[in-house]
Amino acid sequence: MDAIETSPPPVQHYRSLKAVESSRGYVVLAFVLAIFLIGLALILAFVPWQQSITGIGKIMIVSPMERPQSIEAQIPARLKAWHVRDGQSVKKGQLIAELLDLDPKFLDPQQVKRLEAQKQALMGRRAAAQARAQALQRQVSSLKLSQGAAIPSAKERSAQAHDRIEAAEQAVQAAKQNALTTQLNLQRIRELFDKGVRSRRDLELAELDHTKAVTDVERAVAALDIAQRDKTVAVFDQDKVLADTEAAMSGIAAAIASANETVETTSAEICKLDIDLQNLQRRLEQRKVCAPSDGKIVRLLCVGAGKTVDAGTVLAVLAPQTEDLAAELTISDNDAPLVSVGRPVRLQFAGWPALQFAGWPSIAVGTFGGRVSVIDASDDGKSCFRVIVKPDLDLIASGRDEPWPSSKFLRPGTEASGWIMLDNVPLGFELWRQFNGFPPTVKPEELGMHKGSDVGKSETKRKSK
Repeated sequence: MDAIETSPPPVQHYRSLKAVESSRGYVVLAFVLAIFLIGLALILAFVPWQQSITGIGKIMIVSPMERPQSIEAQIPARLKAWHVRDGQSVKKGQLIAELLDLDPKFLDPQQVKRLEAQKQALMGRRAAAQARAQALQRQVSSLKLSQGAAIPSAKERSAQAHDRIEAAEQAVQAAKQNALTTQLNLQRIRELFDKGVRSRRDLELAELDHTKAVTDVERAVAALDIAQRDKTVAVFDQDKVLADTEAAMSGIAAAIASANETVETTSAEICKLDIDLQNLQRRLEQRKVCAPSDGKIVRLLCVGAGKTVDAGTVLAVLAPQTEDLAAELTISDNDAPLVSVGRPVRLQFAGWPALQFAGWPSIAVGTFGGRVSVIDASDDGKSCFRVIVKPDLDLIASGRDEPWPSSKFLRPGTEASGWIMLDNVPLGFELWRQFNGFPPTVKPEELGMHKGSDVGKSETKRKSK
């Protein structure tokens, strides 16, 4: 029996069925969402994000000699007159104010001239003492010459006396020999007279010759005694000349020492007077308050003629003209270990419109480049650390960044916001780090850690997590 072919019944288009049918727009939406999620995943995985640390601070002057400084009164004085006004530009050495000294030791207007006159008098006294010492030295030289001539003369007289002694001794010997001869002759003649051979006249002549010979002996002995005394006197004269000249030179040496003492004492007084003069001149200079450097007067603190000020009182505040600017930023102790010298920084200054993208500094507008130059070794007492940022001269020189504004517009004390740039990480990792509150990551080498150290291993393990 053949099967009976039957056709399916026609579908009834009910309104309820139409209500639950899927629209083609949902399919497109699902496809778009899928593409969006895939693109988002790719963005999170491959789009780089540069981590940064935010710091708030102000503009500062790097050189300590060019920072705003207080101009103080150096002496207790009374204000005489001001020669500048607030906001006026001044040059180094320009007179700012005049003071009247209050110290009674420096009130005489002719004190400098009087001290100069005293100095001239002391210099004259010293010159006279020096001339006296030189004259005494010449006397000593003359005495030495006289001594050198008198002593040989005395020695020569002593030698002459010695020669006379020898001659007198020889004369004594000759006289004695002659007296002995006349005595023998007298005895022969007396014997011959007794025998009647010789006459009485011959005897008398022999006696006369013997008496004369004895007298000659006595005369020769007296001459010998005189010669010996002359020798003694010559020796005494030699000693006297030496003693007299030595005594005279000793007296002159004492006078020279006294003159030199006067010279030294006068020199000491002149030195003391020079010190007083220098102090007085410095005191007179301190009555005039001058600008220590080129700059602009910020404000005058002591106003009104006749106002009394003490030493150290601040008279005015001067802001030197300088382009040595830097930004000092304050960061927390959690971020301080991640910062190292040389890190790039993007800065935004108050009053300068800017649009900053911390993760993409290349598209930031109105910010300026810098480099970390100093990190304080200790905190400020509030667990915060100061970071000094200087302009990035390499970027500015190459034309890849704009130079910082001039100090005419960027004044010290201007508020500055900075982003210290760290390493590049995927955008997804950065979002995950932000959601979990983890700190930024840096390479262990930049933290000063070695790969084999325990600290380096723990840091690497933390990064991998």
